[in-house]
Amino acid sequence: MFQLVLLSNQQHIDVANLSLSAELMGLPKDIPISVQQTCLMGGKQTGSRLITLTVGDSVVRVVPTRGMAVLDVVRKDTTGKEVRFGWDSPVKEIVHPSFVNQEASGGIGWLDGFNEMIVRCGYQWAGHPGQDGDEFLTLHGRIQNTPADEVVLEVEQVPPYRVTLRGRVDEKRFKFTNFELQTVLSLTPDEPYLLVEDTLTNKGSYPREYQAIYHNNFAQPILEDGAQLHVPMAELSPFNDYAAGGLNDWNQMPAPTKDFDEMVFNIRPISDEKGFSYALLHNANACCGIEVSYQIDTLPVLTVWKNTDTLEQGYVVGIEPGTSFAYNRSYQRDLGLVPTIGAGESKHFVVRFGLLTDEDQVQASVANIAQLQSTQTAQVLSTPIVRLGEA
Repeated sequence: MFQLVLLSNQQHIDVANLSLSAELMGLPKDIPISVQQTCLMGGKQTGSRLITLTVGDSVVRVVPTRGMAVLDVVRKDTTGKEVRFGWDSPVKEIVHPSFVNQEASGGIGWLDGFNEMIVRCGYQWAGHPGQDGDEFLTLHGRIQNTPADEVVLEVEQVPPYRVTLRGRVDEKRFKFTNFELQTVLSLTPDEPYLLVEDTLTNKGSYPREYQAIYHNNFAQPILEDGAQLHVPMAELSPFNDYAAGGLNDWNQMPAPTKDFDEMVFNIRPISDEKGFSYALLHNANACCGIEVSYQIDTLPVLTVWKNTDTLEQGYVVGIEPGTSFAYNRSYQRDLGLVPTIGAGESKHFVVRFGLLTDEDQVQASVANIAQLQSTQTAQVLSTPIVRLGEA
C-alpha cells in the first residue's frame, strides 16, 4: 500500500503543490493513475487546495479546504469522449471558507461558495435558514465551509489498484457541538463508480441532534431538454405550493427556462434487500447518466432540487439523500427527521455515484429502479407535508 500524508496539523505536514505518477506510487508504469495537488491563488480562492485524482478513465477533483467536497468528475466514454458530472454555477472560483459569511442576507451567505458536484450539508443542522427556538440557523449548516485536516492519500499497489482519499472535518463549538467527520472517497481504474463513505462521531458527553444532506448537483451534458429522473419511491410530495404546480412532470427536465425558479420535491424512497435506494438522471437519448445510490438506514429520505433556470443563473438538478428534507430544522421534528446521536456514538453514511457513460449501463439502472418500484405503488401527495410559516 502506498500512503502519503498530504496535510496534518498533528504531524506538522503540508506537502503543498504535488504531482505523483503511477511509478512514484510504486505501481506499474502502465497503470493509468496519477495524483496532483494545487495550492490556489488569486481572488476568493486564495488559500484553497485542489486535489486531482486521475484513475483510469475518471478524473476526480476534490477540495479539502471546503469540507472534502468533490468539485466535479470527468469520465471518458467508450469512444474517448469526455462526460462531465457536475454543474456550472455563477460562482466560478473555488472559494476559501474565510471569504464566506454564512449569516449574510438573512442566512444565505453559504451560496457565495456553492459550485460543487458533491456538497455536504450538516451536521449540527441542515436545510433552509430561519429560527429554531432561540437559535438562528443559516443555510445548510457549517461543514461545507470547514477546511479538512489529516488528509491522506492511499493507493493499493496490487489489483484493483483502489485509490482512496481520506480527510477529517471537525464541527465543534464550546457548550454545543463536538462532532468529528471522517470522510473516505475511493475508486478503481476498472469500474465507473465513485464511493463516498463518511463516519460522524459525537465526541462529546451528551446526546445531540444532527442532520445531514448530501447535496449532489448535476447539469450538462446529462441535464438537457428531455432528460429524465428515475426514483423508486413510496411517497412523493411537493416542498411548497409552487412545486405542487410541477407534480405532473416532476421527473421530466426542460431546457434552460427563464424565470423557472426552483422546484423541490420530497421523496420517501424504496430500498433493495441490501438497504440501498437509487436515483438515476439520464440525458434525453439515455446514452449517459448519473446514478446516486445510498443506504437508507442513515439517509432515509431524498430531496430533488429542480433548478432548471437559465445557464447564466445556474442550470442544475440536485439529487440529495439525507436524514432530513430541506425544510428548516424546526419543521422536521414532527416528521421524525431530526435524529439524535448519542455520546461517543458514530453514524455511517454511504453514497455511491455511478458514472454511466453508455446506453447499456443506463438501461441496467433504469431496469433496476423499475423492478424496485414494481414492489410498491407510489403515493403522490398533492399538497406539501409542511406549511411554511406555521412552525
